[in-house]
Formats: sequence, structure tokens, C-alpha cells
Amino acid sequence: MSKRKAEDDAAPASAGQDSAAADTETAPGQRSGKKGKYRRDKPWDVDGIDHWKPVEYTEEQGKTNPLIEETSFSTLFPKYREHYLRQYWPQVTSTLKGHRVDCVLDLIEGSMTVRTTRKTWDPYIIIKARDFIKLLARSVPFLPATKVLEDEMACDVIKIGNVVTNKERFVKRRQRLIGQDGATLKAIELLTECYILVQGSTVSAIGKHKGIKQVRKVVLDCMNNVHPIYNIKSMMIKRELAQSDELKAESWDRFLPKFKRKNLKKKKVKIEAKKDKPLFPPAPMPSKIDLQLESGEYFLRKEEKAARQRKAKEEAQVKASAKKQEERQKVYEAPKEDAPKKKKKKGKESTAPRPDEFAAPAAPDVDVAALKKKLRKKAPSAAARSAAEYVLDSSASAPTKEKKKKKSSSKRE
Repeated sequence: MSKRKAEDDAAPASAGQDSAAADTETAPGQRSGKKGKYRRDKPWDVDGIDHWKPVEYTEEQGKTNPLIEETSFSTLFPKYREHYLRQYWPQVTSTLKGHRVDCVLDLIEGSMTVRTTRKTWDPYIIIKARDFIKLLARSVPFLPATKVLEDEMACDVIKIGNVVTNKERFVKRRQRLIGQDGATLKAIELLTECYILVQGSTVSAIGKHKGIKQVRKVVLDCMNNVHPIYNIKSMMIKRELAQSDELKAESWDRFLPKFKRKNLKKKKVKIEAKKDKPLFPPAPMPSKIDLQLESGEYFLRKEEKAARQRKAKEEAQVKASAKKQEERQKVYEAPKEDAPKKKKKKGKESTAPRPDEFAAPAAPDVDVAALKKKLRKKAPSAAARSAAEYVLDSSASAPTKEKKKKKSSSKRE
């Protein structure tokens, strides 16, 4: 019994060792390590396979494997789009009917709905139909939107509304994407081979997967303040390099342009110190009723109030009349005469009085005898005085005689 027990105990231990050894030995085509435990190489995944090539799926294959359940998608559309959709809805219905898909337009709710039918054989056509109505809701015309229903075509609705918060900046950058007369947008369409429509806060693109990827990069870079011309230039260079067989396997970094961002100096904004504001707001001004309550006028009767008002009016009239009387009396008051201005002497002189200014002047030493002799020489003689007096008397009496003659001649006339 003991031997059998020992053999039984040894058996599971040896089995565990064998399993551990099996785990350590990696299977052929399996990667080593914890993460590569279940990652085995796929024999069908070869470098030459084009993963973007659409898988052919015929109607006969679809009839053998029909759809089990109904699938439907609906999308809302804006009010301004209602008139266009009503006009083109018969064409939309006929287009989707060719792909065995049913569609409904609800004008009350403002929505479009697409759903599969029993005759639908393509499982992916409902996704295409969903994108089709989504593009119609985003103002894409009917004819470009029908391209999405093709196998190799896809679409992308890029949201640009949340990239820039400032409205004015958003409008300027969106206009930069369109360009003057739509020139920039047309250049992007030609290089990417996609149909692009800028509407509101979205950009709709229809084309192949590779082109849509490029469109998304250009649009988001433009909204992040990178001009589309830089991306257009690099796409043009890549297009030329792709045509040469020699450079297909090489790196294109040396050919692509490298643009550096310019750090423009911003104007320094002066931050003004905030004034110390009181913690509580100032008390409100008392109203008319508050003032009446303080004075006690609010509790008076109508007669008393009227008497008070009359008295206040009379007092105001008395004050006004007294003021007018004062203004009238001012007319009769003599104006104040200004004191005569003293002429200032030239030259700077000190205004302070000198110590000898008010003192009596000293008597000069004069020779009186010499002064008398001088005056006698200057004084005229008595004969000269009498001759001078005679001449003065004759000159004074001459004009009076002429005046009398003039008067007598005027009387005669």
C-alpha cells in the first residue's frame, strides 16, 4: 500500500514537470514571453497583401446567408434643410431601393431613418446608408452624397467647433481653410481626390480612406493655427516622389520641407493693482417714505400735510424774492475803483526800505553871491520887456478883428 501511495504521489509531480517543460518550449511560429503566449504568426498575413482592398461580396453569396434581424439608423436634420430634402426625397428613395434598403422622412420630428429589409443581401450597405443620410443632413448635395454607397468610397464628418473657443478666431481660421474664392479648398480636393464641404462647425469629406485621412490632418492643423499651404506643399512633394520607382523604398524626410514656428512677441499687458474695496457695499440712500418716517410726517393727517407743504412753499417764495431784491439793488451800487498802479522802475531794485530813505536831506553848500550875478545876466532889460509885451498884445488882438469882419460879411449875404 505504501509503495502504491508513493508511486501515485510521484506521478502528478512528474506530470506537472512535463507540463512546465512544455510551456517553456515555445511552439513553432509562437512568440516568446508572457505577452506572446497567444500571439501566433498568421500564415495568410503576407507583406504583399493590400489590407484596404474591398472584399468582393456578390448577391448570390448574400442569398445563401440572409440577414436574421432588421437594422435601422436615424439622424436629425436642421430646419433649413427640410425644403431640399422634400424636393429630392423621391430620388433618395429610388437610390436606396436599388440596394434593397428602406428609408423614411419624418418632417414632424425632423429625422431621416434607414432600415434593412428581407431582400437586403449586403450586410455593410446599412452602414453606407447611414453615412448617406448623415451627409444629406450636413448640407451635402444629393449627387456627391450618393458616392458613399460605392464599395471603395468612404466619408468623414470632421467636427471643428470645439477646437477653437474664440468665435472670431474660429471664423478666421475656417475662412483660411476655404481660401479666396475657394482656391485653397479646391487644391486640397485635387491632391486628396476627395469631395470636401465646409458647413457651420463641421467639414464633410467623401473619398477613399487614404485621402480622407489626409483631409482630416489638414483641417485639424488649420484649426490649430497651421496654414493649409504648408500641408499642400508637402502633399505635392509626396505625390511627385511616389511616381519615381527608385525613391519608393527610401525615406522622404530629406525632401519634405521643415517649417519652424515663429514665436511672435506679444504686447505686455500692464496689470493694474486692484483698489481696496470695502467688504460690504455702501448703505442704500433713504427713500422718500424713510425720510417721512424719521421726521414723523408719514403719520400726519392730510390737512396737516397740506398745511406743512403750504408753509414750506411760502418760505421758499420769501427766500426767492429776497434774493431777487438783492440782485436788483446791486445795480445801484457804485463799482469799486481800482487803485492807480505804480510804475515800476527799470532794473531790479529791492522793495525793502533803505535805512536813510525817511531821513531829512542834508543842506547843500551854495554860493549865494555867485548865484545872484548869474540871474542878473539872464534877466532882460526894461526896454526889451516893454517891446515883448507890445508884440504879445498885438498878436492876441489880430484874430478878433478877422472874426468881426467874417461876421459882418455873413450878415450882408
